[in-house]
Amino acid sequence: MGVSGAGKTTLMDVLAGRKTGGYIEGNITISGYPKKQETFARIAGYCEQNDIHSPHVTVYESLLYSAWLRLPPDVNSDTRKMFIEEVMELVELKPLRNALVGLPGVNGLSTEQRKRLTIAVELVANPSIIFMDEPTSGLDARAAAIVMRTVRNTVDTGRTVVCTIHQPSIDIFEAFDEVTTGSISPFLADYRE
Repeated sequence: MGVSGAGKTTLMDVLAGRKTGGYIEGNITISGYPKKQETFARIAGYCEQNDIHSPHVTVYESLLYSAWLRLPPDVNSDTRKMFIEEVMELVELKPLRNALVGLPGVNGLSTEQRKRLTIAVELVANPSIIFMDEPTSGLDARAAAIVMRTVRNTVDTGRTVVCTIHQPSIDIFEAFDEVTTGSISPFLADYRE
């Protein structure tokens, strides 16, 4: 958590292995062992701040497409579909399963529903850890609370969620198990663009 420009997203991108520009130096370890990005990428998900979805498909089709692309090939069709149903239940999208995603601000899903779909698209890949870049940005208090309930439900499945947040309400702040605040620039001393 921190002000704009504090380096929240940059730090999260470096930890997730998604930083493609600049110069990164140093070591990242997981439980004392050097992080291997190839292995880490298979167990990690990442929800970007801006939701990117095909507007011409339904919620269910979005999840089915993600499951077919991202689950191992030895997972059979029935298991994939069962997993999609569980994820839709977890993120409270079952009533919207046949709704078209649509275009943001024009038709289809609301901004809050699109945020939950973004989380669901990552969850069908069955990650152990999921990174979320400001999942409540652009939402009013009610919508932000709904998205944070989805984040909490995700944590309650045993997954680790690493999340950046900007100016949360007290209710959202209290939803987090651990919070690091302030400028994180000292952690990025070895990162230069």
